[in-house]
Amino acid sequence: MPGKGHSPENILNKLRQVEVSVANGKSVAQAIRDISVSENTYYRWRQEYGGLNLDQPSRLKKLERENARLKRTIADLALTWRWTSRS
Repeated sequence: MPGKGHSPENILNKLRQVEVSVANGKSVAQAIRDISVSENTYYRWRQEYGGLNLDQPSRLKKLERENARLKRTIADLALTWRWTSRS
């Protein structure tokens, strides 16, 4: 079953909602239920996005895409070099 595909901004907003609810006296479990995600999802999000500001998730995703592109480029160059050096 595919996920909902929450955006990084949406995830940060939900994490903040939990923080506010807990600060107002709700239990963590109840606050997580209020944002309609599982505890596993909440803790995974907190681990990945917990220390980020609102503008940082989009920058992080952009850097991850750039890193993947550079890795593919290096792999392609390595393969090209291997094939040209055999000739």
